[in-house]
Parts: sequence; C-alpha cells; structure tokens
Amino acid sequence: MSNIAKAFASGKAFIPFITCGDPDLDTTAEIVKAMSENGADLIELGIPFSDPTAEGPVIQAANLRALSGGVTTDKIFDFVRDIRKDVKTPMVFMTYANVVFSYGSERFISYCADIGIDGLILPDVPLEEREEFEPLCKKHGLDLVPLIAPTSKGRIALIAKESEGFTYVVSSLGVTGVRSEINTDIGAMVQIIRENTSKPCAVGFGISTPEQAREMAKYADGVIVGSAIVKLAAQFGKESAKPIGDYVKAMKQAISDIAD
Repeated sequence: MSNIAKAFASGKAFIPFITCGDPDLDTTAEIVKAMSENGADLIELGIPFSDPTAEGPVIQAANLRALSGGVTTDKIFDFVRDIRKDVKTPMVFMTYANVVFSYGSERFISYCADIGIDGLILPDVPLEEREEFEPLCKKHGLDLVPLIAPTSKGRIALIAKESEGFTYVVSSLGVTGVRSEINTDIGAMVQIIRENTSKPCAVGFGISTPEQAREMAKYADGVIVGSAIVKLAAQFGKESAKPIGDYVKAMKQAISDIAD
C-alpha cells in the first residue's frame, strides 16, 4: 500500500494545504508539525510560483510573500528533507508545470522521491499532457494526482481511470478560495469517479468551515482545505502554528465520525 493510500485507510482523510515559506520556512516547519500532530492524514505543500493560475487572491498573496522572502525550490527540498526526520504523515507537492520544467523534470521528481515526497499535484497539466511527467513519477515511485473539475463532465470517467494516489475533485468553478456555499453536484461527480477507479477521491476548493467539510465528506473519501489555512498564516505570521493546528484538529473531528 502506498503512503497516499494509507492516508485514506482509516476513515475520512483531512488534507490541509500550506504555501512553503509564508512567512518563512522555519514557520512552515512548525505549521507542518502542528498539522501532523492534530490529525492531518496527508499534507499538501505548495511550492510558490509567480503565476499560480489555479489560485485565488489569498494563495496568490502567499506565493508572492514567500518568493519575496527568498524561498527557492532548493530551499524547499532542504526543508522537507529536514522535517521528514520528525513528520511521518504523507506529503505531496502542489505546484505548476513550469516550476518542474525549469528545474528539470527528472531532477525535480527524483529529488522529491529522495526527500520523502509521496506525490505531485500539477493543476495546470491536463490529462493529455500527463505523459510529460507520469513516466518519471512512476519511475521514482511518486503518485501524479489528477484534478477533476465541474467542467470536466464527459472527461470525468477518462481522468478517473488514470488516477494515481487519489483523485482531486475541484468543488467549484474558478480559482481556490473560501466560499460561503458550494453548489456543485459533488455526489454525481464522485459516483462517476467511483465507477471508474478504486482509488480514493478528495474534494477541495472553497471548503473552510467544519460544516462544509462534513457535508463534502458525506460524498468523498477526504476533504482538502487551503485558503482558510493560508489566511491563518497571513493573520498570525510567525505565531500561526498553534491556530492552524487547532483549526486542523476541529476540521478532522468534523469529518472523523462519518461512515462511508
């Protein structure tokens, strides 16, 4: 069983996201440890990029703060290698194709494997362009996690069949961000996914409250939260590990008693 599969093995998975280096990598390390200690089943680490097309203003601002602070891909690799001594929770990178290309795809993906990253999420890589990365991910034992959006419609089954690790279900049209309500028919999307893959699926984009998490977890195997956590990092800065840990704990508790 892969590490990502283990994240979903004991009930509904809670998957928090954080932008590496916002406000700095030492704080990111404290945040990741707090997430792990408070029930995170899988942790998404965002590698900052100057043009993050899938991100809303909250995560875009975090990207700019991190880049302005001098964060680089190499520094993030060193940070993960170091934190892996303490944190055993599965971790995936979320970034953009250009970050991988500019570093060198083989070099980037082999380093990911070396430092203990379990998978890769590239929101700007459609199914048709996965062959640029998928063979390298397979070679180095990483899962290349696909995204399925409400606009995917007739492609949902096709994308699900190619799923590695888990399927990332995008709950809403547009970019990431906190939303007051989610109107997409997640149940219908998840049903098509389940008919085409045995891999788990998790819902992200727009989820911020325990009530929303609980509602989404009724359909999917896991819940992903990014912007609400990045907002806490922006609000509390170097003191954000505890409030983020408390938030993760509350979200995990909200979904932990939901049966499949």
